[in-house]
Amino acid sequence: MAKNAPFEAIHRHGFVRVAAATPVASVGDVALNVKAVLDLAQQADERGIDLVVFPELNISSYAVDDLHLQEAFLDAVEDGIATLAKETARLAPVLCVGAPLRRNGRLYNCGLVLSRGRILGVVPKSFLPNYREYYEKRWFAPGVGLNGMDIAVAGELVPFGTDLIFAAEDLDDFIFHVEICEDYWAPQPPSTVGALAGALILCNLSASNITIGKADERKLLCASQSSRCCSAYVYAASGPGESTTDLAWDGQGSIYEFGEQLAESSRFDPDPELAVADIDVQRLRLERMRMGTFNDNAIAAGHPEKRARRIHFAHQPHGKDVGFERPIRRFPYVPNRREQLDQDCYEAFNIQVQGLAKRFTATSGRHLLIGVSGGLDSTHALIVAAKACDFLKIPRSTILGFTMPGFATGESTKSNAWALMKALGIVGEEIDIKPAARQMLGDMGHPFSRGEPVYDITFENVQAGLRTDYLFRLGNQRGGFVVGTGDLSELALGWCTYGVGDQMSHYGVNAGVPKTLIQYLVRWCVKSGQFDSETDRILTAILETKISPELVPADEAGMQSTEDRIGPYELHDFFLFHTLRSGQPPSKVAYLAWQAWHDRNRALWPFDYPEALKREYDLETIRKWLEEFLRRFFQTSQFKRSALPNSPKVSMGGSLSPRGDWRAPSDGVAGPWLDELKRGLA
Repeated sequence: MAKNAPFEAIHRHGFVRVAAATPVASVGDVALNVKAVLDLAQQADERGIDLVVFPELNISSYAVDDLHLQEAFLDAVEDGIATLAKETARLAPVLCVGAPLRRNGRLYNCGLVLSRGRILGVVPKSFLPNYREYYEKRWFAPGVGLNGMDIAVAGELVPFGTDLIFAAEDLDDFIFHVEICEDYWAPQPPSTVGALAGALILCNLSASNITIGKADERKLLCASQSSRCCSAYVYAASGPGESTTDLAWDGQGSIYEFGEQLAESSRFDPDPELAVADIDVQRLRLERMRMGTFNDNAIAAGHPEKRARRIHFAHQPHGKDVGFERPIRRFPYVPNRREQLDQDCYEAFNIQVQGLAKRFTATSGRHLLIGVSGGLDSTHALIVAAKACDFLKIPRSTILGFTMPGFATGESTKSNAWALMKALGIVGEEIDIKPAARQMLGDMGHPFSRGEPVYDITFENVQAGLRTDYLFRLGNQRGGFVVGTGDLSELALGWCTYGVGDQMSHYGVNAGVPKTLIQYLVRWCVKSGQFDSETDRILTAILETKISPELVPADEAGMQSTEDRIGPYELHDFFLFHTLRSGQPPSKVAYLAWQAWHDRNRALWPFDYPEALKREYDLETIRKWLEEFLRRFFQTSQFKRSALPNSPKVSMGGSLSPRGDWRAPSDGVAGPWLDELKRGLA
């Protein structure tokens, strides 16, 4: 990490910019191939790219068959490598290029790593395909078992073997491994050992002719290897210009990070191309720290890092603002795969349905009790409960819904609550909590009981507590259990009343679902026809209602807005995901949020997200609410999460259950996080 780089620079925040290169190839014209590398290397330098991966044997060409055994041709290749090293001495990107190299009376299919004109090392291909259209063993010797050796290349003696790991000494976590084409079709690719030895970026120089369906196979392998190895995977295949005597080439270049595709080149394109993405190597390292299985595998493999040779080099990172070459989601908890949107939402919704259904069948109760306010959370809990009844083939009248108006309950939310209960066919009742609240406030000697307009936290929590108290006692009376409606976002911020309040229930059906996902799932229910048209109409009206706890009278202080007090939930959910999922430092979270939110026309909106709701935030606003999040999450709210009722985990982004994803002291402090944010934004 380049600590002295400006805030806008990717190197300050643990990113490395990589590229999969698709040069225009030739049929054995070494000079032309070298020029193609130089042209793309120059472009990469101008774009601030740190690492460029070229196709297999791109210096010689791949499909030249027995020409690989011609001495004059191999001499030309070495001369081309010498030229390439000389001409790239002033260029910043590290280059991984492919060439056939002679050593000890054998010829090897190699990947060469060059940095600022210096050949750092040479990696021979481990597994040589010799089936169907492939005849590599006719020309090359396999590299399996060749460790701790060196090779003479273009007048230099450099490290040679399959045991090489390359690591920048001046850019944190810029550590990579090289394998070649067939290597990652093997049951145990060499890159697996490379990852276990510490490499965070896995590079594949590939020729890989194209046949129908092979592009999908490559994607599957890249995604799988990057996910299993908790790494990035950069794949570059040969493109136009290679010999088509018997084969064809599509030039597929792909960049994956932890199973997700970040960039892909055009295919069958006659022009040279760089597929570029910014890899979050810091995140990958942090993920490995959390993944005990990864580290146990390293132990089982005999600690590959003890056998690997780590080749250190001075990368001299530019540390400049070169933009941000990475898709980033504003709503990391919300499904974003358009082609699988229905499936993803179906899974999220039915995780809740199944969780509630199982818990209900495990109890001796006859009813599900829900407080229905007309707000978003209780609405979602109610429709989940309705679907749970349908799943169990029991009448929806099993659900007892209670609307409990207080001093600030609005007519629209109350009417929405009643309309929804009627539309879903549940049993609805109303209990006015104002008399009981006045009695309690009076018993306490609260100023409100004397007619004074004092709307403090006591005033608010008396109402919130009474609602939950009524529900528990109604559960005793009616033979049922209380379904919690509070969501993951509220738990993260501590925006819930502890004990006898909305923090407590018999089962917290929404506790694994953040506010932004609840909004999207309710929209999905409407669009996918989960309920009838009248229910859809009411759900749409609820979605359009301002989020409010409705505890302070609107005629006195204006309608109470949760987001005005604690900040936008869409920002807090973003902060939570990147803090909880991988432990990113606050300044990095601020940087990611700024990249995602400072321009509403950039970054990724969920599919079909309403245009009117698309907002943007400047860095100062992001910083303000991130400080609020850090104080609440790390210092003031953990005691509420430590006593959390059972609830199902829904998102890979994590849950806050003390029995599941998150364990933390209830008496902790936020100082280290606030200090890091202050330093990082200085």
